[in-house]
Amino acid sequence: MASSSIYEKGKEAMAMATSVAATVMLVRSLANELLPNEARDMLSYGLANLRARMKWRHSFSIEQTDGPYSSNYLFYHVKTYLASRMEAVGATNALQHLRLSIGTMDDEDTDKLIVSMEEGEEMVDVYEGAEFRWCLYSHDVPDDSIISRSLGRRGGKLYYHVTFHKKHKAKALSGYIDYIIKTAKDIRDKERPLTMYTNDDSDWTPEDFCHPSNFATLAMNHALKKSVIDDLEKFITRKAFYKRIGKAWKRGYLFYGPPGTGKSSLIAAMANYLRFDLYYLELTGVENNSQLRKLLLGMTNKSILVIEDIDCTIELKQRDDNKKKPPKSSDPSKDEKVTLSGLLNFVDGLWSTTGEERIIVFTTNYKERLDPALLRPGRMDMHVHMGYCTPEAFRILVDNYLSKKEVPIDNLSKKEVPIDNHRTYPEIDELLGEVAVTPAEMAEALLRSKEDLDVAENALTSKEDHDDDKRLDVALGKIVEFLKSKKECANKEEESRHKKKMT
Repeated sequence: MASSSIYEKGKEAMAMATSVAATVMLVRSLANELLPNEARDMLSYGLANLRARMKWRHSFSIEQTDGPYSSNYLFYHVKTYLASRMEAVGATNALQHLRLSIGTMDDEDTDKLIVSMEEGEEMVDVYEGAEFRWCLYSHDVPDDSIISRSLGRRGGKLYYHVTFHKKHKAKALSGYIDYIIKTAKDIRDKERPLTMYTNDDSDWTPEDFCHPSNFATLAMNHALKKSVIDDLEKFITRKAFYKRIGKAWKRGYLFYGPPGTGKSSLIAAMANYLRFDLYYLELTGVENNSQLRKLLLGMTNKSILVIEDIDCTIELKQRDDNKKKPPKSSDPSKDEKVTLSGLLNFVDGLWSTTGEERIIVFTTNYKERLDPALLRPGRMDMHVHMGYCTPEAFRILVDNYLSKKEVPIDNLSKKEVPIDNHRTYPEIDELLGEVAVTPAEMAEALLRSKEDLDVAENALTSKEDHDDDKRLDVALGKIVEFLKSKKECANKEEESRHKKKMT
């Protein structure tokens, strides 16, 4: 009886649907015959608008290509963004099929494994409370078509399809897509390899920059380190501010102090922190101001110009208008040299506006030898004194070289536990106040101590002999001996100088 009732209801529903379809066809036929074109257009527009209002989900499609030969870069931004979101929310565990690749469209040589969506899989992303559903599809493309040949493969043309509630359409267009592009660019900037350029005549020669220095391992007082980081953060986020005040978007730094105090390491840490390429300018290899201008105009944005030991790489005399100009040489090429004014014109003159988001770093061992015109704000905005090793810097070096204990952060990485205190620290702190030791000297002493310990530990079999406390006692005991030896040598030198003065 139940099945008969269901059958009868099905017949009634089918008859009603047939009747409605016939009625719609009749109304359409009558409308085409009786209504004028303008009325039919208005009726069609109204019906289309009604259908649109009934559909609560809207969607975008982002094709892999934009025409036969040009790529759609938004597609690759979305790919990078979704790959990062998959890692962040653990979507790789939920998706049954994944797409694996190495490299990106503009970096084929990288060995980084990229995990992305496979065709037909769906992923949900949430932006400012709005839900966006992403899926990867492909169009069938004829094998002999221009698009198929431009893709260099047979098969379909990929595209991303994202759906969302219609009330979020404005948010999707004005905020979400911009957020995806910015996030993808930030990811690629962090992952791309850095380059260091050196000057060869009037051209730049690129080399891979793989310096491991970073602010976490830099032997530098915390307050000074934080002031540099804060200054860099303010600089890179103030494009609109620089434009509003009518100033070129650049920043100048002067690092000064004795050799071995970490000036070059600080530059490398800045480059790794900002993901800026380095341009290492050797002024002695530049013949004249014209060649200097050509080199500096060839720099890219988001870069750091470095001139090390500026006080001794070239003779940049202090300017004195009262001095008589030397007579010109018979050889014109000898008269054309790099001058201080030529350098200043790029640092702070009209030529300084030819690029954006640039940092200029000068280093010197003797700040007092530089022309004051080079040191004023607007040219060298921040002066950073790199001094001898302090107790705070020493503790950073101890953590870098001697820390062995680790605690897991996640399944892939670990974090070293800092060595906060040791019985030798008070004596070492006192010796550091009496002896001038550079961080480079201290790092070398710690490295030698660590190597000696490693050799000794390889010959041990008892676990007790590998005790970390005993290991630190031996290593830091050697540092105490090193500093006492330095102090003794310094005292002998002082006595020798005193005797010479007396005689």
